[in-house]
Amino acid sequence: MNAATGITGMAGINSTGYMSNRTLLPMLALLVLCSLLLVNSQYQARRLFIELERTQLRQRQLETEWDQLQVEQSNLARHSRIDGIARTLGMSAPGAARTQYLTAGGKH
Repeated sequence: MNAATGITGMAGINSTGYMSNRTLLPMLALLVLCSLLLVNSQYQARRLFIELERTQLRQRQLETEWDQLQVEQSNLARHSRIDGIARTLGMSAPGAARTQYLTAGGKH
């Protein structure tokens, strides 16, 4: 320990209590590098957050579209609608004389 300055023999610190240029420059370079990495990571975080918000918006839109398609499908598949269209086309349910029953063995 230096009695005049109260500083122990730390690496890179001279007897006046200041850092030498050999220690200061690498530490300054490290500080600049860390700063640039911090800015880059913040940029990436913002970019990913914006992408996440866009994806969530698209998901909500697709869910809404899916719900609308399910409602439309149930409306189109209603028995009364199909029966009405069939009658409009002149179709009718087949009678017993036109019905054939098949068995698992393939014999009538």
